[in-house]
Amino acid sequence: MKILITGAAGFVGKNLAAALKNIKDGKDRTHPGLSIEEIYLYDIDSSAALLEEACKECDFVFNLAGVNRPQNAEEFMQGNFGFASTLLDTLKKYENKCPVMISSSIQATCIGRYDSDYGRSKKAGEDLMFAYGKQTGAKVLVYRFPNLFGKWCRPNYNSAVATFCNNIANDLPITVNDPAVKLELLYIDDLVDEMLLALEGKEHHCCFDGTTTVLADDGAYCAAPVTHKVTLGEIVSLLESFKAQPATLTMPEIPKGSFAKKLYSTYLSYLPKEKVSFPLKMNVDARGSFTELLRTEKCGQFSVNISKPGITKGQHWHNTKWEFFIVVAGHGMIEERKIDSDEVLRFEVSGEKIEAIHMLPGYTHNIINLSDTEDLVTVMWANECFDPAKPDTFFEEV
Repeated sequence: MKILITGAAGFVGKNLAAALKNIKDGKDRTHPGLSIEEIYLYDIDSSAALLEEACKECDFVFNLAGVNRPQNAEEFMQGNFGFASTLLDTLKKYENKCPVMISSSIQATCIGRYDSDYGRSKKAGEDLMFAYGKQTGAKVLVYRFPNLFGKWCRPNYNSAVATFCNNIANDLPITVNDPAVKLELLYIDDLVDEMLLALEGKEHHCCFDGTTTVLADDGAYCAAPVTHKVTLGEIVSLLESFKAQPATLTMPEIPKGSFAKKLYSTYLSYLPKEKVSFPLKMNVDARGSFTELLRTEKCGQFSVNISKPGITKGQHWHNTKWEFFIVVAGHGMIEERKIDSDEVLRFEVSGEKIEAIHMLPGYTHNIINLSDTEDLVTVMWANECFDPAKPDTFFEEV
């Protein structure tokens, strides 16, 4: 399959091109039905010859070209309608009736605050596309995008999320006039997934109830099925918690598929070099060191313990707290004894055979470095974050 992407240097274009290249190069096998032979990347600086060749050869067109922030209002119609006309005329010139997808906007509803030059130019592009489909019989896919966000989105342009992520990551001010304003947001990976489905003929169709997208198999429009409706205040609150993570070590809840997970990935893509790494507090003594790595809101914390040769650590027990000890380097022994018993459970551990050992509630336990020369390195997970007001830790030798 040969694919043309117009607007290839834009936010959506770059993400789509990267996804298609991964499939073409055999790095992404999640769409086994797709075989990509050629990807034509066309943008405003590309030659007319490239557009001619692509329109002659391509099997699918993603028309992502458009104007968002022109010098004057007339450029809306020129960029969002005029280029679409050129594209479709070139396809007709070569009698190429391949499917064509066009990226429109929810503003094409021209309802309320969306009644603008930009919205009208997008609506004109939609009408042109539908007319082209009726005239030629070609399959046309018209997507009205809500607000988009994700990696590589340009800040201080037309995405509040990109601007907030960039500014908060770089310690720049943000302006929120009304935190209660709600946005409908579409994550770039969800959009790209939908576009790959469209290549396979599995796109989702929809109609519109005002500005509300209603999925419908017989709908004239198309839509990515997963979007998120969140307020500006919620976005900023999440971003501030992400920014604080290196200091608090606390990872906010980011469940699978959640807006928070997608926003966190987006935020990280704007970090300056000096924030990509951050120091951790090592608690060092003659025995070695202990360092907290990560805290979670509901699922405990992770730490790393380094024991010097011959050193024994631990010798305590817990009521409710329990842990995993995972030795990743060195050679050691873990001992556990139920506090009302003389029986000792012993586990010889080594970085050569990584395994997880439960530290059982009500069992005093230790970890011994059996080496005379090498440090023993242990990754530890506890089911709760350490609370100095209630440590639930009681000294007793195994």
